Amino acid sequence: MKRTNYAGNTNEQQVGQEVVLKGWVAKRRNLGGLIFIDLWDREGIVQLVFNEKENPEAFKIANAVRNQYVLEVQGKVQLRAEKEINPDMKTGKVEVAVDNVKVLAKSETTPFDIVDNVDASEDLRMKYRYLDLRRPEMMRNLKLRSKVASIVHNYYDNEGFMDVETPDLTRSTPEGARDYIVPSRVYPGHFYALPQSPQLFKQLLMAAGVDKYYQLARCFRDEDLRGDRQPEFTQIDTEMSFATPEDIQTVTEGLIKRVMKEIVGVDVKTPFPRMEWQEAMDKYGSDKPDTRFGMLIHDLSDIVKDSSFKVFANTVADGNYVRAIRVPGGADKYSRKDISKYEDYIKRFGAKGLAWVKVTADGYNGPVAKFLNDQAAQINAEMDAKDGDLILIVAGSFHVVADSLGYLRRAIAEELDMIKPNQWNYLWVVNWPMFEYDEGFGKWIAAHHPFTMLNEEDLHYLEDGEDPHKAHAQSYDIILNGNEIGGGSIRIHDPKVQEKVLKALGYTKERAEARFGFLLKALTMGMPPEGGLAFGLDRWVMLLAQADNIRDVIPFPKNSKAVEPLTAAPGKVSQQQLDDLKIEFDEKVDYKQDQDPAEQ
Repeated sequence: MKRTNYAGNTNEQQVGQEVVLKGWVAKRRNLGGLIFIDLWDREGIVQLVFNEKENPEAFKIANAVRNQYVLEVQGKVQLRAEKEINPDMKTGKVEVAVDNVKVLAKSETTPFDIVDNVDASEDLRMKYRYLDLRRPEMMRNLKLRSKVASIVHNYYDNEGFMDVETPDLTRSTPEGARDYIVPSRVYPGHFYALPQSPQLFKQLLMAAGVDKYYQLARCFRDEDLRGDRQPEFTQIDTEMSFATPEDIQTVTEGLIKRVMKEIVGVDVKTPFPRMEWQEAMDKYGSDKPDTRFGMLIHDLSDIVKDSSFKVFANTVADGNYVRAIRVPGGADKYSRKDISKYEDYIKRFGAKGLAWVKVTADGYNGPVAKFLNDQAAQINAEMDAKDGDLILIVAGSFHVVADSLGYLRRAIAEELDMIKPNQWNYLWVVNWPMFEYDEGFGKWIAAHHPFTMLNEEDLHYLEDGEDPHKAHAQSYDIILNGNEIGGGSIRIHDPKVQEKVLKALGYTKERAEARFGFLLKALTMGMPPEGGLAFGLDRWVMLLAQADNIRDVIPFPKNSKAVEPLTAAPGKVSQQQLDDLKIEFDEKVDYKQDQDPAEQ
């Protein structure tokens, strides 16, 4: 029989009509002569009624079914009795009196209950992902993601953008993370790389005259994972010729406005606020500032530069910073032990300690109070501190202080429930430094990527005798509630400027030609001024769904160890495959004995 409609869409307009439904048994209740079954499909649940007196054959079959059996039912839609109406269900006013039922598939007992807020480990859920996705909250996330993708396609199509695919097998180019590499069988010893982004190809599309490009692009980065990061992810990737940053931001805001209205039912106000990168770091301690609450960072350097507390005085004398946040009413909420835990945590940012004082009517209390009481009036005035407040102070270099206080600000706000729910604070962070020093690599890298155009007034920093690391770029990130959901820039279209930027990053002409020769050549062939932006679709959908983890909005994600429990990837391959690729392992790697990561 042909299905007439989804179970979850059965409604009052169908009362008296015969329907054919197909789906899974979510719940079964036997009340003697009556059996009630909740039939589930992707649109929701409808209640089925089996009456032993009226239809003994169907009742007999229903009596034998169990949870997660797949059923086909035929019956009439009827109104529920008044006292049985369920206002929490979309179909809560109706039910289907079943005349015929057929078991299409049986199910073994599932390893966990197919319900929301299930009590099961994430790895178990991921091992049986096809069951996990049956859970209503997971199906809602999939539908939300699909709807966002549909809006993206429709919006950019209507704005005159062309949907163009770019290669998944390309050349390894440095873009900030490790590449996933793919060995070539045809050319032994040579490798493709999976793209970290379509960056170079979309610039080449501008050289081709595409003018406006977009793509839901698959990207791959071999980096350590966290709650909002995956080794493979999807970007909403865009590029425009002859565009200013404002043009690109306006188009992006239009998409966000439409998605927020259709997905969340919220009218966001545009244009979004613009915040300088320097202000974000100074006041929020982050290049992705969360503006949903206050507790801003204050600079106390000038106030404490002559303090008797030598740690502060010496820090300022060395050209570094002493900065602080005020925790309203925090004096009674945080003990010395609580503060010590935070102090231990921020040492990972390079902080040597966490100074603190509690504000009272009689002055400061705390380990460093005696050193700061002479400056208490100035500090209180700067921070608008009142009796009962807690002041947390960090001294050190710019990034140490910013990272430490930025973390403390966010962690304490969450701990004290200072963030009001249902806020959607979008903003742009603009005017980024062109370069940043990477402590891990021990060298200067591009803050966004090497193809970002500098501000016109900063181009002189690329000349001989100047310091290129003082330059700022025409780049911008889009932030939502303290999360970076996208970033972009105006690109370099002048080959001379591009050569100087690569030189500032330590590339010789020969090395630059070897890595980026195809792009450098394109810059000499009539490359138009252009720029773009890329959204992280997964992260944005996670925030829209108000999910806790990016894995909850990706159909088949990897776990925190970059393993996919469902298929046990990554796994070994046959010796024949290795021989075809001319791959041999180092003696230290016992390939045949070593376990797969999923088995460890």
